[in-house]
Amino acid sequence: MSARLSYRIVIALAFLLSTSCTQAVNKATKSEAQHGADTTQAAPAPKWQPTAQQEVVKVKSAAMGEVSNTVTVPASYLAASDTTHYPVVYLLHGFGDDHTAWAKRADLKAAANRYGIIIVCPDGKTSWYFDSPVNPKLRYETYISSELVQWVDSHYRTRAHRMGRAITGLSMGGHGALWNAFRHPDVWGSCGSMSGGVDITKFPDRWDMHLALGNYAQHKQSWAEHSVINLVPSLHAGKQNIIIDDGRQDFFYEVNMALHKALTQKGIAHQFSIRPGQHSWSYWRESLPQHLDFFKTVFDGKPVKCTTSIDDSSPAKKASAKTTPQKKASTPKAAKKDSI
Repeated sequence: MSARLSYRIVIALAFLLSTSCTQAVNKATKSEAQHGADTTQAAPAPKWQPTAQQEVVKVKSAAMGEVSNTVTVPASYLAASDTTHYPVVYLLHGFGDDHTAWAKRADLKAAANRYGIIIVCPDGKTSWYFDSPVNPKLRYETYISSELVQWVDSHYRTRAHRMGRAITGLSMGGHGALWNAFRHPDVWGSCGSMSGGVDITKFPDRWDMHLALGNYAQHKQSWAEHSVINLVPSLHAGKQNIIIDDGRQDFFYEVNMALHKALTQKGIAHQFSIRPGQHSWSYWRESLPQHLDFFKTVFDGKPVKCTTSIDDSSPAKKASAKTTPQKKASTPKAAKKDSI
């Protein structure tokens, strides 16, 4: 065999080998793609989903120094692209609790998300939320209706006007919410009270009120002037949106009924309800959504329904009526108080 022939054979074999390898590689690549090999780009990472945020902020009071407050903002507030200004609900605690009470006992994050609101819970200690006439260092009315509102409006994206604010609370906080709202209608467009102690003159020896008002026997006029029920004559019809409720077995039942009667006689529209329940967190957790529903209606620019619903029955009486209708049900025992 000549050298030239041998060279041609080698070239031909090399060409055939190269072609076979290329076809094999292409076939393998096609097979991997058909059988799900990792030949596509990685899936994009899931977008970050913000949750409602809760924080404790300290706000300066001219008379009392720094006051702690728990603030809850909805998840939507935290979105980078969000520029919404949110309505604010100020939620007051009862005697014996502090600014953390509502956050511990109710799901404020879920509430902020559901209603699209900012919730502010100030620390009112045992103040009853008014400015004390005997102690110049107790200025909770000034703090709530002036200093705190201004601070919140300057640090959060709020609807900084009266119709973008509501205030409510439980027990001592119910009194405080109505007290501040009735005295400052230019600040509060809506207000409420859950089991509120709305006539403090009926309880002169309870809950350290003498520390803020002085001894009842010596300061009866001052006590009367600092009771919410006695502010009713100063109110004007159609000025505010008001919601009030109490439990039938609550020790504040009678004073709430008296407030309802006074508001009705004055022609002040308000939503009022009495239902079976005692002075307890189980009752207030049921009340909170009712108040927030009421406030949201206002925030949405819709008219509220000022209805009256009074259920004078109790679970004990209902059960007794079903089993032994010929006997009168016994009076239910007072519940252990969570706070007032």
